[in-house]
Amino acid sequence: MSVMVPSTTPAQITAGREALASALFQLDGAAERLGLDDGLRAMLATPRRSLTVAVPVRREDGGMDVVQGYRVQHNVSRGPAKGGIRFHPATDIHEVTALAMWMTWKCALVGIPYGGAKGGVAVDPARYTTNELERLTRRYVNEILPLIGPEKDIPAPDVGTDEQTMAWIMDTYSVNAGYAVPGVVTGKPMPLGGSLGRAGATSRGVQIAALCALGRSPEGVTVAVQGFGKVGAAAAQYLADAGCKVVAVSDVTGAVYAPGGLDVPALAAHVAETGQVLGYRHADALGLDELLELDVDLLVPAALEGAITEANAPRVRARMIVEGANGPTTPEADRILGANGTLIVPDILANAGGVIVSYLEWVQNIQSCSWTESQIERKLRDLMESAFGEVKSVAAERDLTLREAAHVIGVGRVAEAHRMRGLYP
Repeated sequence: MSVMVPSTTPAQITAGREALASALFQLDGAAERLGLDDGLRAMLATPRRSLTVAVPVRREDGGMDVVQGYRVQHNVSRGPAKGGIRFHPATDIHEVTALAMWMTWKCALVGIPYGGAKGGVAVDPARYTTNELERLTRRYVNEILPLIGPEKDIPAPDVGTDEQTMAWIMDTYSVNAGYAVPGVVTGKPMPLGGSLGRAGATSRGVQIAALCALGRSPEGVTVAVQGFGKVGAAAAQYLADAGCKVVAVSDVTGAVYAPGGLDVPALAAHVAETGQVLGYRHADALGLDELLELDVDLLVPAALEGAITEANAPRVRARMIVEGANGPTTPEADRILGANGTLIVPDILANAGGVIVSYLEWVQNIQSCSWTESQIERKLRDLMESAFGEVKSVAAERDLTLREAAHVIGVGRVAEAHRMRGLYP
């Protein structure tokens, strides 16, 4: 199975191409188990819309950069498209397509009425001032404006973006509309219609999924977290709050390890002050690859896709992996880990907390209402636990891994929606 995406670069192995290959491999496996015909398989493999745009950015020194931006709507059969926007130098159309596809299955799996989308700009936000980032964001939004809207496609924060980015997007869209449209994005600041509980929702979902998978008391469960960013840092804290012992974390600079357990709040304060985990005086320095290979009960890959590969999977000793990132485990690594008895809670289930609370934020915006944080958390927990229970049940009934079962459910629901809607004209 293959998917056609626009490209102006020579074919070569990139992280984005590998992510797309993984996504298509997973789809193909689910389609085979569901007995889908070739036409439906091709439809599910092909994005509904793919847009590549040039984004000129005026720099503070008067110069100008021109960077590439993307927005992909993979599927809208079950509702408007939904997916984050990332600012990262390695972002390309292949990566964005893979992420949009995973979002389609994720939304279907947890039972929220969205299709999958994703956007990105191939830029390193650390190289730009706040004013430059604002200009970049507004120009990017202006280029993708025909695709987005509260009933068409609702962006959210992702790698390299945050609630301020969403505020600029909301304002740019609203200025063009002529009135305030808070429902055009989620993950906004509270004064602009953001939701309580949204900031840590993905991390909270990781915690809920991990506790469901453990099936026992979390007291003393050892945890290593790869990626001490927006998702990983909060996931480490939530797991520690539940009684787990977080022994190692990493960021792009390196990793730190404390066999007796890290003081997560103190480490977070160190990172806020220095910008990195290295140098934290109550832990030992560790290599990035070494963290993935620690003998722990639970490993949480919460950085970028493709972290666990065929090369390092044989050395992964964690008894369980809960995927906080999208696509952190390649199909080849999946096979090795499965043969070694490692339980993997897949990304489209484990990190679904973010899109669940994004959906709840959108509902509040559309209905001009608000819910308390306890109401939000209860709805999040109910949806995550229900989805986990369904995945576990299908895996047991059909002798599948949790990833295979999750994709059978998600892909199956989207395929059913296609059949029921029919083909126009």
